[in-house]
Amino acid sequence: KKHLDYLFKSGANVVDIGGESTRPGSKPISSKVEWRRLNNILKKTKKKLISLDTRKSDIMEKGIKLGVNLINDVSGLNYDNNSVNILKKYKVPFVLQHSQGNPDVMQKKPKYLNVLLDIYDFFEKKIKFLRKIGIKHNNIILDPGIGFGKNLKHNMTIIKNISIYHSLGLPILLGISKKKYIKELSGKNDSMSRVGGTVSTSIFVMMQGVQMIRVHDVNEINQSIKVFKELIK
Repeated sequence: KKHLDYLFKSGANVVDIGGESTRPGSKPISSKVEWRRLNNILKKTKKKLISLDTRKSDIMEKGIKLGVNLINDVSGLNYDNNSVNILKKYKVPFVLQHSQGNPDVMQKKPKYLNVLLDIYDFFEKKIKFLRKIGIKHNNIILDPGIGFGKNLKHNMTIIKNISIYHSLGLPILLGISKKKYIKELSGKNDSMSRVGGTVSTSIFVMMQGVQMIRVHDVNEINQSIKVFKELIK
């Protein structure tokens, strides 16, 4: 709770809370365990903008009933077939994220014909499907899923060409904080915090019109953005 308050005080607009790790190599957990981790913290977050990071429809529904404002499903709504029904029923905003493979195996030699276009096709087909089943609201955010079934080359291609996804007409979110590509690019200059690489990426994607970034070091990123905006005035 203290950490949550600190994030909002540092200038976070939304805080993303999850009870199941989906980092590379992580194993799935049961709904019971996931909800046990989330229940108490969600009850204490009234009047705050909260994003719920889950792949399970029953957790989504319980979270929405406790006042969650945004659903963030890293599986791109592919993990649980019922998720789309919950999103339709409650008309809740959600993040549509691209990932290739489940977290435990997604980093084992990911392959694409053309990473940019493959993700574009995924978004296009998914949006078409969501419209067809009756999700009419426009509160859908697109996340290409940096590090979710992508190697360094894939990640860099996506970040450098991120503006291609603007033509889909929906806001773009990028989770770039502390990701492995920063370590791979910085070599011996890598640090545990990876704030430097996160700052430079944040400013770069902001210049490409990305509307939302998911970060850990809210205070530092906010500081870098404020200073940068003044410098380019």
